[in-house]
Amino acid sequence: MDALAIVGSIFIFVAALIHLLIFVMESVLWARPVVWKRFGLATQEHAEIVKPMAFNQGFYNVFLAIGAGLGLVLLGSTTLFQAGLALSIFAAGSMVLAATVLIASSPKLARAAIIQGLAPVVGIVFLVLSIVAG
Repeated sequence: MDALAIVGSIFIFVAALIHLLIFVMESVLWARPVVWKRFGLATQEHAEIVKPMAFNQGFYNVFLAIGAGLGLVLLGSTTLFQAGLALSIFAAGSMVLAATVLIASSPKLARAAIIQGLAPVVGIVFLVLSIVAG
């Protein structure tokens, strides 16, 4: 694996960690006021209303993280490198698109969208550069 692919993989790994953290907040720790307030909810009542949706959304995030992680594992294989590249780019691209939907649907959540979308977009850029330079 060349240096560009390694840098891209590091960013994809960071993106997977971010999405795992989001999963933990949305699906495991949602009942804590410090968590649901971070998502812009003002009251416990609002948090309870949103809880089923947050729980479900958390699993979307963990599935993206698993896809990215599996892609990275396959990238480390000499025989499955191409599959790892495809899966890593697909998972990271899904993360970027989810961040795009977030910012488009709620501009006040731009900071959250940047947090969830920046690492995967940088990872994709480096992986694509690796292919082009390759």
